[in-house]
Amino acid sequence: MTVRPIRRALLSVSDKTGLVELARPLAERGVALVSTGGTAGILRQAGLAVLEVSALTGFPEILNGRVKTLHPRIHAGLLATDTEEHRATLAEHGIAPIDLLVVNLYPFAATRARSATFAECIEQIDVGGPAMLRAAAKCHERVTVLVDPADYSAFLVEFAEAGGTRLETRRRFAAKAFALTAAYDAAIAAFLDETRGETFPERFVLAAERVERLRYGENPHQAAALYRLGGPRPGVAAARRLQGKELSYNNLLDADAALEAVAEHAEPAVAIVKHANPCGVALGATLREAWEKAVACDPVSAFGGIVAVNRPLDGETAAAMTGLFLEVVVAPAVLPEGAEVLARKPALRLLVTESLPDPAAPGLVIRSLGDGLLVQTRDHGADERADWRVATRRAPSAEEWADLTFAWKVVRHTRSNAIVLARGGATVGIGMGETSRVDAARHAVERMERGPGRGPCVVASDAFFPFADGLEAAIAGGATACIQPGGSRRDEEVIAAADRAGLAMVFTGRRHFRH
Repeated sequence: MTVRPIRRALLSVSDKTGLVELARPLAERGVALVSTGGTAGILRQAGLAVLEVSALTGFPEILNGRVKTLHPRIHAGLLATDTEEHRATLAEHGIAPIDLLVVNLYPFAATRARSATFAECIEQIDVGGPAMLRAAAKCHERVTVLVDPADYSAFLVEFAEAGGTRLETRRRFAAKAFALTAAYDAAIAAFLDETRGETFPERFVLAAERVERLRYGENPHQAAALYRLGGPRPGVAAARRLQGKELSYNNLLDADAALEAVAEHAEPAVAIVKHANPCGVALGATLREAWEKAVACDPVSAFGGIVAVNRPLDGETAAAMTGLFLEVVVAPAVLPEGAEVLARKPALRLLVTESLPDPAAPGLVIRSLGDGLLVQTRDHGADERADWRVATRRAPSAEEWADLTFAWKVVRHTRSNAIVLARGGATVGIGMGETSRVDAARHAVERMERGPGRGPCVVASDAFFPFADGLEAAIAGGATACIQPGGSRRDEEVIAAADRAGLAMVFTGRRHFRH
């Protein structure tokens, strides 16, 4: 028999959403309700009969509520199987089985998020709740366990039809309970590691919440889903989609890359991304100006691109965007006139993130291997110009300094080997993902010729030039100043080539590979 009737339910929830609406149909079908303090009070206010846990156990809540459900009468009622031996044991000790457990846990994550004290966070570590959840989930052959108010309505439909739940339903809810306790413990472990300054603990536990199943992965034959890690950092996983169809796996990767790239800049900025690489990034006095400059960098690649802006999207910029086929637009906010304009393009996805990620904030980057994970700290923090060194005879002009600083912010968001050519606060040529730096430089120049055209510009390289040929290719395209980490055994050769061309070159001392 897969349908198990429900005769007794224990309810103990910190989130009271839907509590009365869940309990009333149970009581109307004769289910005995057992509960703890606050939950019991709400049920009584709703006119429902409820037995306090302390009355069931014959033992009061002690230690300021730290001990209330940790009792054999509770756990035996949850853990007993439907065997003759277990039924006899329950009868011997006068213990009634519990058929339904409804529990959600103390809000530890919310407490931590509001920068509570260490002591406050510790008090919000639930002990009795996880113990009951694990007991009920282990015994899901007999017990139904609910941890999420979003599941109450589906449960009630099945309960109304069958007077209980089916095994498949109980197993699904049990898996959700174990996932909740695992994520809860992961958050506590991360908190304790953080307080002792440990970035890479011996066991790296990752807990994420599924946002949605995606239509497919990188290719149509691959399945995929989007998960949100939570935490304070804004991003596309938590963004609101105001219009357009569901996002694909590739859309999300590109939208994330565009948002991170545009967040680097204090001035109005636009980033256009294709295949996780920027094909145009620009600053402007207005978003509209930044948009025009970004598109001009590589109009061919911009077609079908993903766009991010770092200001509320206005109507004028939105109207300019509609002249080009785009997949996704990401913005911290959208003004009413901007939303009205883009609504005329219903296929265009529009994402609102509410705020921008802080490029200087620490965090972790996680990549999968065939049999493991790579975890590293985020390439965060602004490079300090005070740490940069002019390596050539000529120092950059004020205009060159501005463009070098801009290009250095863009190149860190470009796949290696990466070369960025910039002029007037906009990229004019980008070479990325090449297996040699000289090819990256040549392709950046080719893209400049295809787009804005050759002319004076600056060049940024995400890593040092191992030979002078890469720099010379940029110089041939019009580069008058260069910014790069330095540190090659052939730095003197590269500096000499720059001096021969009258080029100003700055060493930052920091590499920005992005594989």
